[in-house]
Amino acid sequence: MVVERFSPDRAKEIYRRVRRGGRSLPEGLRYVDSWVQADLRGCFQLMECDDVGSLQEWIATWGDLADFEVVPVAPSRLTSDLMARLDSDQL
Repeated sequence: MVVERFSPDRAKEIYRRVRRGGRSLPEGLRYVDSWVQADLRGCFQLMECDDVGSLQEWIATWGDLADFEVVPVAPSRLTSDLMARLDSDQL
């Protein structure tokens, strides 16, 4: 999960850049979905990649308009399966 933080006055500029040139995703980085804060101060983007370098390249491309936090996440089902397996190991 990529958390973008920006000031509301930057939102227009961010969306203008997306309209003109797309998300500027380097090879190997896949956009899944995103959610924008109601106050236009940030965006939560679910991205996938096999190589962190592609994520870093993308962040560097947009770093002039937003600050980024990268939070590695896993699907709930995967975590649930892992916890069940670990719990059964305790029996």
